[in-house]
Amino acid sequence: MFEELELKLELSPEDAASLEASPLLPDTMNRAKQRSIYFDTPDQSLEQAGLSLRIRRQGRKRIQTVKAGNARSADMFVRPEWEIPVKNDTPIIECSSPVHMLIGKAVEDLAPAFVVSVDRHTWDIDEGGAHFAIALDRGLVVAGDRRSSICELELELISGDPVGLFTFARKIDATAPVRLGVLAKAERGYALLGPAATVFKAEPVALSKDMSASLAFRHVAQTCLRQFRLNERLLENGYRAEPLHQARVALRRLRAAFSIFKALTEGDATCDRLRDDLRWLAGELGEARNLDVLLERIDSGVLYERLAVAHRSALERVAEVLASDRTRALMLDLTEWTVRGPWLRNAHTEAQRQMPARAFAVGQLDHLRRKLKRDGRHLADLADAARHEVRKDAKKLRYASEFFTALFERKQGRRRYKTFVDILEDLQDQLGHLNDIATASAVLAKLDALDVDGASAVVAPSGRKKLLAAAEDAHDALVDAKRFWR
Repeated sequence: MFEELELKLELSPEDAASLEASPLLPDTMNRAKQRSIYFDTPDQSLEQAGLSLRIRRQGRKRIQTVKAGNARSADMFVRPEWEIPVKNDTPIIECSSPVHMLIGKAVEDLAPAFVVSVDRHTWDIDEGGAHFAIALDRGLVVAGDRRSSICELELELISGDPVGLFTFARKIDATAPVRLGVLAKAERGYALLGPAATVFKAEPVALSKDMSASLAFRHVAQTCLRQFRLNERLLENGYRAEPLHQARVALRRLRAAFSIFKALTEGDATCDRLRDDLRWLAGELGEARNLDVLLERIDSGVLYERLAVAHRSALERVAEVLASDRTRALMLDLTEWTVRGPWLRNAHTEAQRQMPARAFAVGQLDHLRRKLKRDGRHLADLADAARHEVRKDAKKLRYASEFFTALFERKQGRRRYKTFVDILEDLQDQLGHLNDIATASAVLAKLDALDVDGASAVVAPSGRKKLLAAAEDAHDALVDAKRFWR
């Protein structure tokens, strides 16, 4: 058993060829063909538990590997592996294997689920005090009559400081544009076994009570990065409104995490720059999302056509921004910063970083609840700007509740969590509808469309008073709700 540390990058086949032809990679290269069979039970019990079981054939050798751990974290992660040589394509499940411990007699139901075949080129690299291996994989994942292509780089740290690995990753990006990879090959295979994904919503954050606050922050940040990249990948294959919305949700969640864990990163100038870049990226994607929402509310006509023209322009901007050097660099910068940023070496914040995650969570949830309670008083009488601040308070409390819920898994805590979050969702919905009204007015004013037929029904719809009353009721109910973390 050992721990593997790797950075995964995605690129096009054309850019992979350009990279191989460049002087960046050494002349000495090893080539191998690999064929990996992944196994699971009919109900995919291994996948649900975060395990993967494969037998990989390379030349005449076959190696059986079980991987476990935080397989759903983004890009750079640590995971245990168990490897043994095998003679054929039949798994050997020893009593000490996590597979046996998980499913017991059900090992008899293990069967091939999908096959991954790749042509792998590898190089050994020394950069900035780090020694690591680079593998370029091109190939296919096949599950029955369904298949998907693979073209990705894996940078695996063997020894030394990870900074060298990231330095080289940036050199690769300057030679051939790469994007952060967040899908393991096993995940690609499992994706072929069900319906094609049309959107990726936030996944549970796997926190444990023995974690420190700094490790909890890392897990939260990586989960947000993963959600963003999964939706960005969908947008690369053609625009749809929901993946854009969820990409923006991922950015909001990550920005909220920066705020929630601010005590851990005080004094880190890199943190401030990353926050600014996240705000920029979210803003760049915002215009298209605002127009998506408006177009859903408007019937065909002059106003619709004017908005549709602006929408097409906004979509072009989205594609341009997502493909930009700045966005690609931001993903790499965020990944490196979470695992080796200056905030992890700041003596002034060491006590906060080492605080147990559960104790840190209790303090933050109390603080966010108090702020929402205070800012939301007399909600119906607030101006739009002040009410928008309450909406941001509610979002931050909602995200913090989702981030930390695994730390409060006792039965009573689960019941209280559901009630608390249901009320919080109701408050967010009412405030969201009110915000859409305010945003519509700003968007139409920017397009000089406030006087176009139909605009008045959008910026001053009937039912606004009911929304205000419902929002105030939801706020009062939240104040009275029992706290799941207490």
